[in-house]
Amino acid sequence: MRIDDSNVIYLDHNATTPVAPEVVEAMIPYLRSEFGNPSSDHVFGRRARQALDGARASVASLIGAEPDEVIFTSGGTEANNLAIRGSASATPSTRDRIVTSTVEHPATSAPLALLGASGWRLTRVPVAGSGVLDLDAGLDALGDDVALVTVMLAQNETGAVMPVAALATAARAHGAIVHTDAAQAVGKIPVSVDDLGVDLLSIAGHKCYGPKGIGALYVRRGTPLSPLVVGAGQEGGLRPGTENVAGIVGLGVAARLAMDYLEREPARVGRLRDKLFLALSARIDGMVRYTPDDDCLANTLLVSFPGVIGAEILDQIPNLAASTGSACHAGEHLPNATLLAMGVAPQVALGAVRLSLGRATTSEDIDASVELLVGSYEALVAATPSRSVSHKSEGAPR
Repeated sequence: MRIDDSNVIYLDHNATTPVAPEVVEAMIPYLRSEFGNPSSDHVFGRRARQALDGARASVASLIGAEPDEVIFTSGGTEANNLAIRGSASATPSTRDRIVTSTVEHPATSAPLALLGASGWRLTRVPVAGSGVLDLDAGLDALGDDVALVTVMLAQNETGAVMPVAALATAARAHGAIVHTDAAQAVGKIPVSVDDLGVDLLSIAGHKCYGPKGIGALYVRRGTPLSPLVVGAGQEGGLRPGTENVAGIVGLGVAARLAMDYLEREPARVGRLRDKLFLALSARIDGMVRYTPDDDCLANTLLVSFPGVIGAEILDQIPNLAASTGSACHAGEHLPNATLLAMGVAPQVALGAVRLSLGRATTSEDIDASVELLVGSYEALVAATPSRSVSHKSEGAPR
């Protein structure tokens, strides 16, 4: 049975964001009349090329880069692969080690595993209980044998913002290339490639109100990088193939919108996120917050409901769209790997739910979500009295 989408509260913006109406409108001509190939030397091609140039400038402006340092890709995953595998291919054989964190997205950890299987040595830096990278351990992991340091800028589940700038300064002093997966950060916090000191930075369009299937990789001038795919010379030869003009135009508009929203949106969303946690913790005794109080994305809240499985809570609320902190394989729920890396006990980690807010989230959405989540939790507890859990009555202090 199809759910009436108009009644669904969407709190899964870290998974994907809606496409902004302005983005859709800007893309439509390039799906209809403006069909030219940007490599063609006629009026249709030249207009397509101008559209790409404008979008490239907008994306570059959002992250403080130069337009020629922006390479368009099919998304954040391809950008990460190009950054990680492409820099590894271009690195002298005297450097054979890569430094990363224990809480990277699979779009980073999978290409690293591929390199590890081919002989590269991987050093995984732990995170503290707060979910933030242990900077001292990261600095200790550096050395002249390190080819690449790749650490995400903002963790997609906890929302923790990593100390990338401090790590990058030390890493580049050792001659290493520095990459950050900024898919969750761009559009949510100010991002400057120069302030971060990175050589490579990945962007995913669908995480910042752009379309799916488009992303970008920032490549600092002079950074050695080999293409993963060969063909023609598009995107500086690093990403050959006819460009996705409509998607690129959409990403460019999303980048311009993000610059405007960054001036006011984080504070508003942060207030709603804190309201959500305070309301939930006042009603449920033993709830744990994993999103740091400071140095975090304003829109992200990762919590654990005591004594229950997070997926079971959401299964009972079809009109609330959110994510769980566990994976399900063959009917068995497995604890979230990020929480395990933070030292959280497996049984506690199974109760995790990620609630990520967005531009359209209202105070009324928060009030309704609290009632839905508390109601689902209480129903689970009542159905299984043997669970060693307790919950507070409505209005009780935390």
